[in-house]
Amino acid sequence: MQVDLNGRTYSGLTTLIQFVVLNVCYLLVCLPVVTIGVATASLVEVTYRFADEERGNLIKDFFGSLRKNFTQATIVLFALGLPAALLGFSAVFWFQYESAVSGAAAILSSLGSAYLLASFLHGEALVATHTNTTKQLLKNSLLLPTAEALRTLGLIVIPVACIALTYVAPGFIYVMLTIGCALAAYGAAFLLRSIYRRHGDPASAG
Repeated sequence: MQVDLNGRTYSGLTTLIQFVVLNVCYLLVCLPVVTIGVATASLVEVTYRFADEERGNLIKDFFGSLRKNFTQATIVLFALGLPAALLGFSAVFWFQYESAVSGAAAILSSLGSAYLLASFLHGEALVATHTNTTKQLLKNSLLLPTAEALRTLGLIVIPVACIALTYVAPGFIYVMLTIGCALAAYGAAFLLRSIYRRHGDPASAG
């Protein structure tokens, strides 16, 4: 038996470069802001597929997914992502005041924002992996955080941890700009697979 270290090294380096390019492409597509939804759904789609025995071409498939996912992913962004952001800003506002009423409002806003963020992440993942009507898609997105509370918590922890690390260690921003988002999506893919195995196999993603 002969172990081909050179071949494994080349394959690993190629994959690393693809993840870096994918990360940069994702961030560039997010720049108009209104495209965050479709960019996220497409990132999830290619990393979800890659998590299954490294199937597909990360860069080519990412751009191929943008048009296919655009309509539903954008609806999910405005229906779930925007309210989550607004409630998040509301929580920050109320936390600035020291009273029982403002404290209660801050807590409720935070909980609502967290739940809608979870629903948004589920929604974009469902756009990427399932074929459903938009109505059913939104319904499933809102139900999954309750049905899969523990795994959903893990799903939320990934982006929150990335944001927290960037805040605590400003140098971490360079990791996020180069490979962090793509790796976070790849890690989330395994959580999503465990969820979908419990609720039925997803439709073929592409």
